[in-house]
Amino acid sequence: MSNPTAERFIQELQQHQNEAEIEKMKKFFKGSDENTKCLGLNMRTVFQIAKQFTDMPLTEVEQLLESDYYEVRMGAVSIMDFQAKTKKLPEEHRQALYELYIRRHDRINNWDFVDRAAPSVVGNYLLDKPKDKLYDMAQSSDIWERRTAIVSTYSFIKQGNTEDTFAIAEILVNDPEELINKAVGSFIREAGKKDEEKLKSFLNKHASTMPRTTLRYAIEKFDKSTRDYYLNLKKS
Repeated sequence: MSNPTAERFIQELQQHQNEAEIEKMKKFFKGSDENTKCLGLNMRTVFQIAKQFTDMPLTEVEQLLESDYYEVRMGAVSIMDFQAKTKKLPEEHRQALYELYIRRHDRINNWDFVDRAAPSVVGNYLLDKPKDKLYDMAQSSDIWERRTAIVSTYSFIKQGNTEDTFAIAEILVNDPEELINKAVGSFIREAGKKDEEKLKSFLNKHASTMPRTTLRYAIEKFDKSTRDYYLNLKKS
């Protein structure tokens, strides 16, 4: 699309508003930002429109992140995701995406914003770089930064590297927030598909004390007898 601006993107979203979708969309926002509102679009439509705006300059994307509308910010992180997945993306642009994500994490403040962009924008950028930033975020007081820390490791898992996933999970294993518990359980489960023994070793150490939600997500793909074994460890 020629001249893919933030203003044009918002206008395109507005053409697809549906009052019936507003209440549905509200249930997806778990953040504490009381100013967030819903336009009333389903996510499939937001993603389709975002793909048409993949070439949007990052200065315009940042304007979208400033919006109080849930779907507009979802559009912003979706555009970032599409850009990060572009083949032969210049390293300087990949770095600019990463820096925008980190710098404006105050606006990437919901679980699905993180899940949409963290693996491609943060994880892919850090594949061949030090991972210190993820460990810093894992210890952040901000729930969404902590979620980014674990979700970003999905990029490493896909490359067969599970070390950082389990190391960050060690930091987050007893996190008080359910949205972190679910993420930790989900991504150690994914890491376990690459290295089941590491997952079992982690569970042998933590299953008796870790949050039940984390445990259930982590053992989801095991056979029933193995699931029961770890669930019974929790009870002992």
